[in-house]
Amino acid sequence: MGKCIDHVQLKNINPPEPVQESFNEVNQAQQEKEKLINEARRDYNKVIPLAEGEKDQRIREADGYRLKRINEAEGDVARFNALLAEYHKAAEVTRRRIYVETLQEVLPGIRSKIILDEQTRSILPFLNLDPQPGDRP
Repeated sequence: MGKCIDHVQLKNINPPEPVQESFNEVNQAQQEKEKLINEARRDYNKVIPLAEGEKDQRIREADGYRLKRINEAEGDVARFNALLAEYHKAAEVTRRRIYVETLQEVLPGIRSKIILDEQTRSILPFLNLDPQPGDRP
């Protein structure tokens, strides 16, 4: 039977003097390589999870916005269809109601109001429709 080597352990190895400097440079280069790899992994682990979190948040925001817009559009369609059904029942009444409701929305935001009568050729006397302090409702 031959000899079998189970374990080799080198202790306190010093390379020969002529190659000592090159040996040290190789060791420093390997250490620098490991250091740069570790720094890159640290930066990766710091930046990538944050970016993925932001990505997921933006996707959720976009999905929420999409659902909001769809729901608003469906509501607008339902409101229009209901108004159209009422219009078909009584066209003139519905037309006048829409006109009056529109005026109720628009007129409060207008500072100066001038009312013209279609029948007359000149401007009616100005009627101050803005409430004044002390006026009764």
